[in-house]
This record gives sequence, structure tokens and C-alpha cells, in this order.
Amino acid sequence: MTQNKNLAELSAAGISVWLDDLSRDRIRSGNLKDLIDTKSVVGVTTNPSIFQAALSKGDAYDEQVTKLAGEGADVETTIRTVTTDDVREACDILMPQYEASAGVDGRVSIEVDPRMAHDADKTYEQAVELWKIVDRPNLLIKIPATEEGIPAIAKVVGEGISVNVTLIFSVERYELVMNAYLEGLEAARAAGHDLDKIHSVASFFVSRVDSEIDSRLDAIGTPDADELKGKAALANARLAYVAYQQVFEVAPRFRELVGSGARPQRPLWASTGVKSDAYPDTMYVTELVSPNTVNTMPEKTMDAVADHGEIVGDTVSGKGPESQEIFDRISALGIDITDVFLTLENEGVQKFESAWNELLEATGEQLRQAGQKS
Repeated sequence: MTQNKNLAELSAAGISVWLDDLSRDRIRSGNLKDLIDTKSVVGVTTNPSIFQAALSKGDAYDEQVTKLAGEGADVETTIRTVTTDDVREACDILMPQYEASAGVDGRVSIEVDPRMAHDADKTYEQAVELWKIVDRPNLLIKIPATEEGIPAIAKVVGEGISVNVTLIFSVERYELVMNAYLEGLEAARAAGHDLDKIHSVASFFVSRVDSEIDSRLDAIGTPDADELKGKAALANARLAYVAYQQVFEVAPRFRELVGSGARPQRPLWASTGVKSDAYPDTMYVTELVSPNTVNTMPEKTMDAVADHGEIVGDTVSGKGPESQEIFDRISALGIDITDVFLTLENEGVQKFESAWNELLEATGEQLRQAGQKS
């Protein structure tokens, strides 16, 4: 099969194309393998909302849920079994990409229960549990970058477990995430783990930043405010890349770990589906092209890039000063940037927790119906 030209160009520019979706239908129908063969997909990310959507549609899970009901499984055991089975199967499908990239790609992510986002100990315990259940070297455990999540990240990496740090909105929090990763690598080395086997990405959310700041700019309603709409998210991500370069390409702390096989924690651009019709539907992909990054896309965005995305080389490097100027201008209008990021983090955790609760409720109903039939 032939790879799509635009997505192949994106890959050639140093961006790993990952799919932000997973379902049993996608796995069993061969669709995931087809995306690998034709759309340059080399990884998959999941979250509670994705699993909630997958389990609520169609009948792909009915047989397994009925079997689990007959075994007396409770709701949480059922969800854990179903989701880890899907992730394990996706890991197996992506194993060739994992091996071809020496472990950099071919990755599949699964998130800890979002209700644990503010409990470091429980996050750590479930991360270890999920790592053992899936039992694949190309797995990434997703941990939210809440204040409580930061120490959990360091502790999980210290166990030799690969991590996808999610729900990062601010550069300040991202710097704490990178520090936690380095702490984890240092602990892992001290414990005798092979650092070459530990990988991590830092999922920096993009489109939601524009959604929140644009709404505040709308409330101001001046020409200066209007001029800044649609600029904050890209500026924020570009400043994050500057921070990444400083930690992993300049500062000596990581360079010292490289001698033990350490890999950099790559930035991953998440939430890259455009949420406003006012902006090009490929904006958060074509305007975030830089080496050693990941862009995880919903299929709709991936299709848009495949159809009409224009890849013109690096659109991130060297844009730190102008990106900082955009935030200076936003702050000068009276918008509290710290409050913006806190709002986004709280909303992100709440959305995933709501999706998880919906998943618990729907699965509980499926189990009850299956029990009645048996």
C-alpha cells in the first residue's frame, strides 16, 4: 500500500503521526492496520472519553461482557479487562513500528482512572497494575500532570515504566513534568533499570487553549483583542518546544543521563482537532511541525491533513520571541493566564472523570442485562 503524501511528508519532517482513538471495531476490522499502511500512523493514544465512546457503540463488546457477567465480574473489573485487552491487541499490531524505531514509536497509551488524578499514591499503584496487566514493552501509561500527578510520574518512571504525561496546558507545569521525568530516570538508573527501555511523551494540549482564551478575548471585544484570537494555542506550544530544547538539548542534567541510554521525553501535541470553524482544520498540525515531536490526531483531523494539509517544513523552531510577545499582549489586556491554565486543567480532569462515570454506568447496565439473560 502507498502512504499518503502529506502525512508521509509530516513524518519525514520529524513528527510521529499517532491516532487519537481506539476501539475493538477499529482493531478487528483491520482499520488500524490500514491507517498504519496508508496514513503513516505509528502510535495510538486513548483516554476515558475514547473508551466511553467505543463501548457505547455497536455490539463489539457484547460477547466479552456477557462472558464476564457469567463469571461474576464487577463493573470495574469488566472495564479494566475490556480496555486492557484492546490496548494489548493494539500494542501487538504496532509492534513492527516499535521494533523498526528502536522503541521510539509503535506506542499505545492507556490512562489511569481519572478519579485518581489528585491522589499520587493511587495513581502510582494503578500505573504499575496496568503495566503488568497489558504486559507489552510498547505500552505507555498515561498520568495527568496535576500537582499530585507530578510525584507519581517520577515514581512510576523510577520503576522502569514508560509514561505518557497528559493534560499539560502551561509551560510552567511542563517544566515540572520534565523535571519529574529526569528524577524518575535517575531513580531508575540507581535501581538498575535499563534506561534505554524507558520512553516518555509529554502531551501538551493545544486547541483548548484557543477555545478558553478566545472566549475571554471575545468578552473584551476590542480590535486588539480580536487580533489575538486563534494565536494563543500555537504560541503556547511553541514556547513549550523552547522549554523542551533547553532541558533535553542544552542543559547538562539530561546529557549526563544519555550516557546510560536515556531517551528524551518528546513533546506530544494533543487536542489537535480544531474547535472553531474560523480556523483551518489542519492548523494545529501544519503549524506545529518540528523535529522529535508527536502529533496525535482524531481521524477527522488526520483525514483533513491527508487531503489538503500543506507541509512546508519546520513551523516551530525560532518562534519563541514572537510567541512570548503574543502572551505579553494577551496579559496586557487583563487576561489572567494562570487562571486560564488552571481552568483548563480542572475542566480536563472533570471531562475525563465524567466520561469514566458514564462508562461505569453503561457497563453496569450491560452487566445487569447480560446477567438477566443467562
